[in-house]
Amino acid sequence: MPMALVGEPPKRRAAVPSGVLGMLLFVAAEVMFFAGLISAFTITRAGAPPLAWSLPGGVVLPAVETAFNSIVLMMSGVVLVVAHWRLRRGEDAKAARALLAATILGAAFVLLQGREWWGLLSRGVTMQTSTLGAFFYLIVGTHALHAVCAIVGLGVAWWKLRRGALPAGFFYTAETFWYFVVAIWPVIYFRVYF
Repeated sequence: MPMALVGEPPKRRAAVPSGVLGMLLFVAAEVMFFAGLISAFTITRAGAPPLAWSLPGGVVLPAVETAFNSIVLMMSGVVLVVAHWRLRRGEDAKAARALLAATILGAAFVLLQGREWWGLLSRGVTMQTSTLGAFFYLIVGTHALHAVCAIVGLGVAWWKLRRGALPAGFFYTAETFWYFVVAIWPVIYFRVYF
């Protein structure tokens, strides 16, 4: 008998676990926060002289490389959906593998983004070198911080699942946060990199 999701409400009850409700409120606040950052970016860019909105030394943001990173992140979200389905069907071992894969793909995204940052820093792009550089590191860095926190949550969920005691509310809360990280990224990518 599968025992991975403990404390899951009965099918007839449509209660939202308190952790999920709290996470949804947090995500709503974070959507507003990112909307503010992206709005400031857009307004500043619109008011900047044509040649002033650039990086030093003719450096351009690596949009093509980041497209690959973005695909890795999206794949992580899809694999997390698979983990969710497996858990709901009581296939704990398969769910654990899918959850681990989603976590690893998320970590790969962060590492690939870190490699991108290292390349930009080595070419002299910092928060102080240009307005675009400042906004880039602020917005993408804030997203990276959220991604790292969400990856930790997924990792803890995987560990609890492997032990056979993953509370449904904990999994759904971590899942909700990761979906936010995945969903906000295309908005950031298309606004900041292009």
